[in-house]
Amino acid sequence: MNADQYPAISDYAFLSDGHSLALIGRDASVEWACFHRYDAAPVFARLLDRRKGGYFRIAPTSPYGTTRRYLPDTNVLETTFRTADGVVTVTDCLPVRDDPAHPGRPARREPGHVLQRHVRGVSGAVEMAVEFFPAFDFGRSPAEVSFVEGEGGTHVLRARGATEALVLSSGLGTLEAAPAPGAADAHDDAGGNDCCAGHVSRAVVTAGSESVVTLVRTEAGDPLPEPLSPGELGERLAETVAYWRRWADRCTYRGPHREAVVRSLLVLKGLIYAETGAIIAAPTTSLPEEIGGERNWDYRYTWLRDAAAMLAALAGSGYPDEARHFCDWLVDTTSGAAKELQVLYGIAGERELDEVCLDHLEGYRGSRPVRVGNEAWEQFQLDVYGELLAALDLAMHLRGDDYRPERAVFVHDVVELAVARWREADEGIWEVRSGRRHYVFSKLMAWIGLDSAIRILDRHPGHARGPELRRRWERERDEIRAEIERRGVDPATGAFVQEFDGVAPDATALQAILRGFVAPDDPRAAATVDLIDAELTRDGHVYRYHGGDGLKGEEGSFVLCTLWLASALACLGRTEEAEQRLGLVLDCANDLGLLAEEYDPVTHSQLGNFPQGFSHLGVVAAAYVIEVCKRQDGAGGPSGVAEDYLDKLARVRRSAP
Repeated sequence: MNADQYPAISDYAFLSDGHSLALIGRDASVEWACFHRYDAAPVFARLLDRRKGGYFRIAPTSPYGTTRRYLPDTNVLETTFRTADGVVTVTDCLPVRDDPAHPGRPARREPGHVLQRHVRGVSGAVEMAVEFFPAFDFGRSPAEVSFVEGEGGTHVLRARGATEALVLSSGLGTLEAAPAPGAADAHDDAGGNDCCAGHVSRAVVTAGSESVVTLVRTEAGDPLPEPLSPGELGERLAETVAYWRRWADRCTYRGPHREAVVRSLLVLKGLIYAETGAIIAAPTTSLPEEIGGERNWDYRYTWLRDAAAMLAALAGSGYPDEARHFCDWLVDTTSGAAKELQVLYGIAGERELDEVCLDHLEGYRGSRPVRVGNEAWEQFQLDVYGELLAALDLAMHLRGDDYRPERAVFVHDVVELAVARWREADEGIWEVRSGRRHYVFSKLMAWIGLDSAIRILDRHPGHARGPELRRRWERERDEIRAEIERRGVDPATGAFVQEFDGVAPDATALQAILRGFVAPDDPRAAATVDLIDAELTRDGHVYRYHGGDGLKGEEGSFVLCTLWLASALACLGRTEEAEQRLGLVLDCANDLGLLAEEYDPVTHSQLGNFPQGFSHLGVVAAAYVIEVCKRQDGAGGPSGVAEDYLDKLARVRRSAP
């Protein structure tokens, strides 16, 4: 397959209803969709294989140009097609409404797991084609298709594969069997089905007319869902628009980047699995960090290191319910199992996430392997103790939790594990596959963990062993600090570095400033910023580190790291430079405001899984930090932000711009 036949990663839009998700191309082609669970096997995966992956497209049959947008402050997508014969819009949504018991959480009507595609004629008369090519279980399960008698000229098709079924209802012409585009020229060189067969229909859409094409996902043995009337479908669309707008309106940020902050928060909301409150890193797997390379990972899971950051970004932006829901999942998933603490979990708390390679798929633009699962769940990453303790500290602050005995035991066990293991080498935050090292960031997070645990103790002075524990944890915390300052700073530059006794820079060193390990006016803060800007930056974009991670090839700049640098510059009082870096990142977003994990400043292309939660979290945090710092007179920024910029979001909402 010619790599040019793949759209750019940035060409996609993202839809979510809290249970299902989809990525849709500029041509209104659904090329990734996982129904009922974010980590489910997709029913369309053309994103990863143009021939075998399957897709669902509604577009003109004649040449066209397109524009698209999200309806303001929503996750509802509108694509406008302009042809020589007229103009047509396709409005896509995964319908949601407020949960009456938990306002702000998405709830569904029955039938659930529905994709609605509203096709409306704006002017003229345009022939439109519906192309439906399902490919169940990453294209490994052929679809068994049957037709059902529809009402009012609607054609209903049911496709079954593996354990699920898709019911397509369309009033746009008669659906007829058709081979996938390119099937005549395709050849099977990697096993599996060569290409998926499907169905196509055509109909002329005239000005003022509207049809709705619906796709409902069911279990394979379920009866057909009741058909939805045009009135019901219109009501669901209006309900969905109203839901997202009410939710977006709660955002407390009122600074100059409000549009980008709201869009980023809408992405984060779309990554929350409504059943449990878990937040996935991204909705996709195996979008490459280097085209044609092997750095392709499954990100449809929840990393504990995201915990404190996500909690603070949501709670600090006006969404405490999402933070509490995530906190409940976090505690339920990890409590009572401190010794078995993992780096990442499945969205329902699953622990074993074994990584397998799907060799029958060619991968995005030939980027192999395509991976499902993530073997990082078996790694030892020391920072997870600190991330979890910081999250628990913040969660207790948000909820006003008392220091319940079972919670106290768990906090104590996690702290003692951090105390026992902080001197060990680990795989580190970047999950390298080249062996363990003594990463400075890992030690920093051990320090953060002990500092958080001491804060928790201080809020509950009645703890029987409080004074004794505090003294011991303070001693251990101070020892970690001394070791970081002795071995984690390059004497030649005065900057924090990647690993003990090393000189190589790492973008995580910025966390020494952002987490409050050093004050903004400490010479090591400026030295660290300057070293990273000089050694890890290209055209203003920050890379994580230089090589040596056990993997072949290169990668793009890391969007979150560029935003860390923006926040660090703001903390140092260099707010104009901070604004420039934030603006640089926002300029790299696609036309819908979406960001991938990485960006290549040479090819000006987005790379990695898309959209990436960490990137959008960074936008929210940087925008808040810059505004708070700009409002403070004098260099160095406010001490509260210097203490911990993410924690600051939740703790000073009243002073937020």
